[in-house]
Formats: sequence, structure tokens, C-alpha cells
Amino acid sequence: MRVKSFRDLLVWQKAMCLAREIYSLTTAFPKEELFGLSSQMRRAAVSIPSNIAEGQGQLTDKAFVLFLSRARGSLCELGTQTELAANLGFVPRAELDRLLTSCDEVGRMIHGLMRSMTTRSDAPAPHDSSNRPNSQQLYPANRSIPVR
Repeated sequence: MRVKSFRDLLVWQKAMCLAREIYSLTTAFPKEELFGLSSQMRRAAVSIPSNIAEGQGQLTDKAFVLFLSRARGSLCELGTQTELAANLGFVPRAELDRLLTSCDEVGRMIHGLMRSMTTRSDAPAPHDSSNRPNSQQLYPANRSIPVR
């Protein structure tokens, strides 16, 4: 099947769902985070499907791969910010695990699309997320996390 629009890409659809989830999540953040972490997370989340869409509109596969790389960078940024939000007590553990799983899925899809558009020698090395610790390992219940 030939992709006629970025809207046909499953990775774009999943990234849009992730962005909506982040918008919903950040509405419950403290008001003092409106222009801080909340805003950064929203921008990173919006950047993922936006870069996929912009890349799909480019004239060459090489240009598309560059935009996919930017989307993957924004995805890593969002994952980091989500973990920080959990560390600060803004995100429950179950929600953190669910969001990081969604990030991992979108990341694998972006990587797969990138790999399909490049030759084997040009393909970026895959990131192994199977060794990623879960929220219990990152934030054990009995460990206090200093906040300044």
C-alpha cells in the first residue's frame, strides 16, 4: 500500500495519541509548572508527530529520515521529562510505566521506518529498551528523592 499522507502512517497515529495523553496528563500538574515542565512536555509531545508529518512531506527519503531522527530525539526528551515528572510526584507509577511503554512503542516504530528507508550500512543502531528498568526499580517506594 502506498502512503498518500502522513495520516496513513501508523507511527504518526500512535504519536498523536501519545501527544493527547501528555496534554491530558499535564492538566493535573501544579499551576507553577504551567510554563515549566508541563509546557516542555507538551512541546516535546507535539514535536513527535509534527516532525513525522513534516518529514513525510519532504521530497527525498534522506530528508524524511532526518525528520524521523528529530522525532526520535523529541521522543527521548519526552521520556526523560515524564520520568522527571514522576520523580517529582506529578505522575503515578502505573501511569509512568504506561507512558514509557507507549514511548518505547513509538520509538521502535520510528526506528523501523528509518531502517526501511536507509540501506543496512546507513541504518542507525537500534536502542535496546528491553533492559530499561521499570518505575519500581527507578523509584522504589522506600527511597526518598530529594527535591529542592
